Amino acid sequence: MTLSSALFDTLDEGEILGLAMDHVAAAGPYGAEAGYLTVDGALVPSRRNGQVHALAVDRRVRELAGEDGPVTVPGLPRARALGLRGHERLHGYLVVTSRSRPTEAERSLLATLVRHTAAALSAAFAHRRRREDALELYRLREERTTLQGQLISVVAELGYQRALHALMADVAASGGGEEAITRALHGLTGLPALVEDRFGRLRSWTGPDRPDPYPEPDPVRQDAMLCAVGRQAGPVRVKDRLVTLVRPHGEILGVLALVDARREADDHTLRALEDGAASLAPELAHLRNLAEVESKLHRELADDLLTGTDEASAYARSEAVGHDLHRRHYVVVVQWSNRTADGSFAQTVGRAASAVGMHSLLTRRSDHVVLVADDRPHARALYEALARETGTRSGTIGVSAPCDSLADIPHRYQEAQRALEVRRHSRGEHYGTTFFDELGLYRILGPGNDYRELETFVHEWLGQLIDYDSRHHTAMVETLSQYFDCGGNYDETAESLAIHRSTLRYRLQRIRDISGNDLADVEDRLNLQVATRVWKIVLGEQAGERRR
Repeated sequence: MTLSSALFDTLDEGEILGLAMDHVAAAGPYGAEAGYLTVDGALVPSRRNGQVHALAVDRRVRELAGEDGPVTVPGLPRARALGLRGHERLHGYLVVTSRSRPTEAERSLLATLVRHTAAALSAAFAHRRRREDALELYRLREERTTLQGQLISVVAELGYQRALHALMADVAASGGGEEAITRALHGLTGLPALVEDRFGRLRSWTGPDRPDPYPEPDPVRQDAMLCAVGRQAGPVRVKDRLVTLVRPHGEILGVLALVDARREADDHTLRALEDGAASLAPELAHLRNLAEVESKLHRELADDLLTGTDEASAYARSEAVGHDLHRRHYVVVVQWSNRTADGSFAQTVGRAASAVGMHSLLTRRSDHVVLVADDRPHARALYEALARETGTRSGTIGVSAPCDSLADIPHRYQEAQRALEVRRHSRGEHYGTTFFDELGLYRILGPGNDYRELETFVHEWLGQLIDYDSRHHTAMVETLSQYFDCGGNYDETAESLAIHRSTLRYRLQRIRDISGNDLADVEDRLNLQVATRVWKIVLGEQAGERRR
């Protein structure tokens, strides 16, 4: 009875079989040779089974096919497989051996143990089935709940799609346009809707809380925002707005946005914004095509800006060609030694400018190409891009100071030419980019200046040194120039010339003796420094050759 209670207290089939095998000896002269459980229709040996006769016993038990029967175990004369049967199925086998012939009472006890074990296994298997049935019922209920939720979502989505299509049909019927799109989006989502051009200027707003005046866009932040939104798929949250780009064929034509300060937007709102952008794209593309039809005015506009034109007309024409003249501009002059300024080279310059992110109007003159750019060019980017395009680095670029108004552009064009000429006439590197606002003193040394007067000035102050260098193959002028470039610092000057400090001191004394000028005198020092700069940057060796 104690064993029976233990058998029914556990619901683990393996543990029940193990208890029966452990207590077989209590019923008589018995031993448990092996035990088996029926799992998914197959007999699975217990872990307690011995290994010596495992294969022979296994084979014989399976041959019994559910019936009780003798089992041959070498060394033991009596062995029998006893089926552990429930009401409807065989739960397993208990293989019992006996050392001697059991009495009738001992056989009865063994039979009782087998029945109790089978009953306990029936209870355990029934509990397992109930548990599995309960889990399956739970799974089916969860699946039903999920399907019901999906069905509700599908119905809601279909209803929303019908409403959206009806609204977009109304937009198409009314002729489309930016105002129709923002009106439809506001009506569908309840959020303020707006359209901006790619520069950040408002084109249409529907809904409350419109800023007045509308904030002037920051070009740097606007470009950064466009890049950030363009890198992601679908609408992107930018502060209190949901923003999507209108860009048919990859070109950004504008921005469509919803103001969602309370973050109320759901998936339907995002879908409406995407569909609105898809509907707006053909309209903005059409406007863009109209501008491209008039793109032949591109060069004429740049030409007029360089010579001076009416601002109102220039702004209107710039909008037609898709260029924002409201930004601060720079005039950039490009000249390449191995290329004539023809249409092909102008296209090359245009491609290079676009590749480095420059937005500009382009035209050409007899020996150079001119860009009216809406931002300060990078010090080397355009030059490097053109070097790659042309296959040579023998080019010069001059950049003007910034243009605060359109009326400044003609004068800035002259500054860009002056910067280019200073670079071309320099004794050092003739090629590269020169900015006018970085020339310092050399702003006065440009196209139109009388170089003969400059030569006279240089030879008035440096003529004796130039002649001395020519006769004795020395470098007195170069030493003096480097001395001024290093701010009069002996150590830096000696290091830059790769000479000893005492050698530098000797040369400076010889310069005083030869020229008759006092380096300690403020006036002499200023004139000598200007003369060396003019000699080094503008006149170079040409003056010395003429003098000789």
